[in-house]
Amino acid sequence: MVRPRPLPVDPLAEAKRQWLAHGWTDAADGMTVVTSVMRAQQLLLARVDAALKPFALSFARYEMLRLLAFSRSGRLPLSSVVARLQVHATTVTSTAERLVRDGLIVREPHPHDGRAALLALTDDGRDLVDRATVALNDDVFADPGISKADAAELVAIVARMRKAAGDFSDPRPQPDAL
Repeated sequence: MVRPRPLPVDPLAEAKRQWLAHGWTDAADGMTVVTSVMRAQQLLLARVDAALKPFALSFARYEMLRLLAFSRSGRLPLSSVVARLQVHATTVTSTAERLVRDGLIVREPHPHDGRAALLALTDDGRDLVDRATVALNDDVFADPGISKADAAELVAIVARMRKAAGDFSDPRPQPDAL
């Protein structure tokens, strides 16, 4: 991946300066948080896209394949995929249709609910997602561009933000092992 030349000034710092200059002091820090996270997401997504390009996968398609590969049987109800990926059902359906078209997953009838469908990983889908995972691990996840300590702190900060927004709740305590 070719890296662009660094800008001589941090545009987000300049945006904050402008916010302050325009009297939006109460919102300046929040604007900086939002735009910083969104820019970081763009940078990371560019690296992910570059790693997945040889496999003709978007991150959405990769996530669905990886989720199915992580499941015990390689299949999950469509509703479970929607819940676990935290995206709209229409998006999951559209992504699934493309993966079915490409022979990477199949739709199966749900064994207990005639109205529901299962998404099941094919052997080709499993092979592709395993190879794509190696590339992502090597090219992105092993070195996300920040230290391990910063990564742990960032994940903790974002987790607190997600939890406060109602994205998840603490798990119930598990009973002690016998």
